[in-house]
Amino acid sequence: MATAADVNAMRRAVALAARGLGSTSPNPVVGCVVLDASGHEVGAGYHERAGGPHAEVHALRQAGVLARGGTAYVTLEPCNHTGRTGPCAQALVEAGVTRVVYAVADPNPQATGGADTLRAAGVQVEHGLLADEAEAGNAAWLTSVRLGRPYVLWKYAATLDGRIAAQDGTSRWITSPESRADVHRLRAEADAVLVGSGTARADDPHLAVRGVDGAVQPLRVVLDTEATAVKPGARVLDDAAPTLIAVADDVEAAHLAGVDVVRLPRTDGGGLSVPALLAALHERGVRSVLLEGGPTLAGSFAAAGAVDKVVGYLAPVLLGAGPAALGDAGVTTITEALRLDVTDTARIGPDLRVTARPASTGTGSERTGPGRGSGGRPRGNGSTAVHATTTKEH
Repeated sequence: MATAADVNAMRRAVALAARGLGSTSPNPVVGCVVLDASGHEVGAGYHERAGGPHAEVHALRQAGVLARGGTAYVTLEPCNHTGRTGPCAQALVEAGVTRVVYAVADPNPQATGGADTLRAAGVQVEHGLLADEAEAGNAAWLTSVRLGRPYVLWKYAATLDGRIAAQDGTSRWITSPESRADVHRLRAEADAVLVGSGTARADDPHLAVRGVDGAVQPLRVVLDTEATAVKPGARVLDDAAPTLIAVADDVEAAHLAGVDVVRLPRTDGGGLSVPALLAALHERGVRSVLLEGGPTLAGSFAAAGAVDKVVGYLAPVLLGAGPAALGDAGVTTITEALRLDVTDTARIGPDLRVTARPASTGTGSERTGPGRGSGGRPRGNGSTAVHATTTKEH
């Protein structure tokens, strides 16, 4: 049975892991805390960047000889393979740690088996402590491994009555400067930021992270099916961050020479399929996507069962008319409603930030692919088309 000291150490490891958000992809975020034989913390660390030392290595280096006879608390099962770094399971054995407690088993078939290696070396191994907290902190990577597609966070800003713009299309600014700054934090934690052609055409958005020290710039992705929205000189084409333009495979895109372009097949409806887009991003090492497009783009992702988390910024403003935050998501009756579990609410300046995820889905372990919706029920046929309309850059 876990002691209070065990819980405290693992909770600190979870907090450490979060420091790596946005800089470790395509690797997971991991935190590690080492206590000596008498129960005092002697080492702590986290995976800081892809290709760099893993969390266990940082913690063991700090602990030195004091790790011998101690306990290591790790948010993810120690890896068992040699990639750009060595196997952490072996490092723990060589450091003389006699007990390892990890929160979540590693679902990556290339890296799993660390627990068995530790046990074979005589190390006491326990798992499952604060598993829910560790899963939530590593949701993007776990989803990408389990489902073979990036984790998608849909962000929107709206009035209290659910409008993202006034009837005449104006929307700057519905929410406060504090909320807009918070969105840059979300961008900094994502591998890619995605908008559609409507937003690109109307706003000429920049989509790079601003005001976050040390941020790794995400990939800026514009879904421009007809290759007509992104023009030479567009802000998204500057050198502030990398950019990818997704277009249909049958359009002329000579004006995008020198730009990273991915060509995707059209669906029967003429748009690009959500699963095809996510597969293309996954192949490029993208493990998390911040969806910032308009209501139609968001509706397409929701209909495809490809929204894993929702963050809504609600301003104390009423408009009464204008576009709603979410377009057609394939819901025709109340029994098909996309039910959410609210996981957090917070005041951001004068606004309310609501964080939620599809009910009973966790980080994706219950779902079998991008064509499954909340609660595991199929939504669509896996070829949901993306047709984007506009929302102002938040």
